[in-house]
Amino acid sequence: MDPKLLEILVCPVSKTKLIFDKEKQELISTSAHLAYPIRDGIPILLEDEARAISAEEADAFHKHKA
Repeated sequence: MDPKLLEILVCPVSKTKLIFDKEKQELISTSAHLAYPIRDGIPILLEDEARAISAEEADAFHKHKA
């Protein structure tokens, strides 16, 4: 994922920054508790396409980023 692109992308639901999960190829919104897929290098920032993540999973990403 291009770091410059990651700097400008935000969650369409919460309008907060996203965290790139390289292993799962997802962009994580810890505030909206959603994980947006990346398909063929293209982030799919649609709420309907995102998977819900648990509060624990969101906290783990939040702590990992810090």
